[in-house]
Amino acid sequence: MVEVTDEEFEQLVDRGLALIPRKFLDSLDNVAIVVEDHNDEDPSLLGLYHGVALTERSVEWPTFLPDKISIYKDALCAMCRTHDELVEEVAVTVVHEIGHHFGIDDARLHELGWG
Repeated sequence: MVEVTDEEFEQLVDRGLALIPRKFLDSLDNVAIVVEDHNDEDPSLLGLYHGVALTERSVEWPTFLPDKISIYKDALCAMCRTHDELVEEVAVTVVHEIGHHFGIDDARLHELGWG
């Protein structure tokens, strides 16, 4: 298990976001990316996209509330044995969940190395 402060973990999430090409980041309109300690329903879950993928929306799609991407600190820290491993796993999780926003399923994300 790796221990980091909340601030350090948020910086790791920012590093993961830096891996996303600018044209995709600019398309993350109305998406909140938040760090949470854990998922109450599945404490081993690393991240979760809450929303409807862009590929499943129509032009009439309401955008009242933002979609949300949760990155779960406790699960990620628990699965990693080194700080370098944590850096990598946080980045993979961030990219993976953003991929879901763009309609990429788990199988394709795994093929691309983001799973």
